[in-house]
Amino acid sequence: MPQLLDHAQEYSKRWMDIIHMSEVPEAAGKKIIDESKTNFAEYFNRGWLDYRKSVTEAGDWACVEWTGSGAVFKDILGREYIDCLGGYGMMDHGWSHPDIVDNVRAQLMRTPMPSQELIDPLRGVLAHLMADITPGDIKYSFFAASGTESIEGAIKLAKMYTKKTGFIVAVKAFHGKTMGALSMMGKADYRQPPGMLYGGPVYHVPFGDAEAVERQLDICKKVGIDIAACLFEPIQGEAGGIVPPDDFWPRVREATKQYGVLLIADEVQTGLGRTGKLWGVDHWGVEPDILAVAKSLGGGVMPVSAFCSTEEIWQCMMDPNPFIHTTTTGGGALACSAAIAAIHVTLRDRLWEQAAAKGAYFIPKLEALAAKYPQIYHSITGKGLLIGQHMHDPEVGYKIAAGLFKRGVLVAGTLTSAHTIRIEPPLVITYEQLDAVLNRLEDTLKEVAKTI
Repeated sequence: MPQLLDHAQEYSKRWMDIIHMSEVPEAAGKKIIDESKTNFAEYFNRGWLDYRKSVTEAGDWACVEWTGSGAVFKDILGREYIDCLGGYGMMDHGWSHPDIVDNVRAQLMRTPMPSQELIDPLRGVLAHLMADITPGDIKYSFFAASGTESIEGAIKLAKMYTKKTGFIVAVKAFHGKTMGALSMMGKADYRQPPGMLYGGPVYHVPFGDAEAVERQLDICKKVGIDIAACLFEPIQGEAGGIVPPDDFWPRVREATKQYGVLLIADEVQTGLGRTGKLWGVDHWGVEPDILAVAKSLGGGVMPVSAFCSTEEIWQCMMDPNPFIHTTTTGGGALACSAAIAAIHVTLRDRLWEQAAAKGAYFIPKLEALAAKYPQIYHSITGKGLLIGQHMHDPEVGYKIAAGLFKRGVLVAGTLTSAHTIRIEPPLVITYEQLDAVLNRLEDTLKEVAKTI
């Protein structure tokens, strides 16, 4: 044990020195690549290495990410990649947005974390801002670190307020992987291995099928099963940018009011501009009872999430026990400073309008490529810059991801649709970069088409 502690001290010091390097020599960079592979395989999760087929199938284990700016990041060897993944929706503002980094740096030099006993002002400021920018009568917010925590809070809040236990959710939905959120998941691959999940009734309906939601609410009422809330993503993200019919959200909103059921919008991936509106539900003018947001709320600099609701619903969070839901690290000063800056930049630069315009430019060009290669593509879906390329064959999708990676473009598949390759770049991506992605994609498609 003493030898291991000595090693840990030396090893941590070595990496502290590496972190402080402004530039990494090529030889040192290659060693870091090998060391990173070993660490992931031996101490983190070997399967992660096998899954990164855009890297392994490209035959190029070079991409140990190191730094980035805007929609471009560099690996440890200094090679550049256009980011069309955006941290699965976390990098709406791009890599290392200077205004957000600067705000966090200023707070870091003051104090990184709160005492938890006194009032830390930034948490109140962020809650005030959330009340200003969220739809409808939403007023109160609670802050955590991850999207799944925001969903857990939303589920708990719905249960406490309604004193009911049932939920209606969607097939192929993705809401997170902690136990409550996982219970709402719409795919067996992730639900079955842990066994028994949330004990209350959870009903899955096809996403976008308003009649199915109405029918399930009616059945539950007739048989005496109490439903606390309906929980949906405005546009399904992990399923591949699946946009519901235009009548879905308005009809679900009307039905939930009719049956006395809350409506929860999972805006973890769609929130703050990704789909071409500030909030995904804004496409249909719907005001949810509870809203969950994460990912881009931290501006790609700090992890922060929130679940938010109206003053009436929030009463059960305040009375009789205002400590019914707490976290030691969630909503810390650094996280709040990042979110405050991220909201400011989003509003100042009207990032949702950028997403709408760039999506309107990009999606038709993708559809043209899909029409040119019907043996590869099934369809193109999405709104704004939340886009799914749906293939006939998942293995072909892997080849396309690998081919793009070889050409300096990062994309990835989704967790609930093996046939889908997402395109989800930072909203600050330039039109020149979008054109470069299209050119490299067409070059990749030409290559892949020869193999099928």
